[in-house]
Parts: sequence; structure tokens; C-alpha cells
Amino acid sequence: MGELVIHNMDNEIIERLKTKAAGQRQSLEQALREILIGAVRPSKAELASEADAICKLFSPSPPDMPSAAQWIREDRDNNESYR
Repeated sequence: MGELVIHNMDNEIIERLKTKAAGQRQSLEQALREILIGAVRPSKAELASEADAICKLFSPSPPDMPSAAQWIREDRDNNESYR
């Protein structure tokens, strides 16, 4: 795993982060890790959009393509042996 170093942080900000971490019974490192993970976590809208894109990739057929039932019906209607 990588490491991250942040220089030139205001001491007041660091103290507030320490207080917040202590209030959540976490180390400063764990609290910062969770803050950073939350900052880059995809939103529900982004996840839904990605899920829609994946569904489109694996959809059985494009919307304008006839269904299997329609093909069978058309074949049956056009085939003399079914009459």
C-alpha cells in the first residue's frame, strides 16, 4: 500500500482532526483514511450510471431487434410446412 504525506497543514486543522478522531474512538490515521476514502467514493448516481452501462453491454438484444418469439412467429407465418 502507498503512503501519503501532507505538508504545510495548519496546526488548528490538525488539532480539530485529532479531536474528531478521538470522538469517534479512532486514531488520527484511521479517521483520515476514512475521510479520504469517502471523498473519492462514487455517488449513488455514478454507481447507477455505471450499472446501466454494464446492463446495456450485456442486454440480450438491442431494443430495435425482434425478439425470438417474433422471429419464430414470422418464420411460422412465412413457412409453407406449418400451414
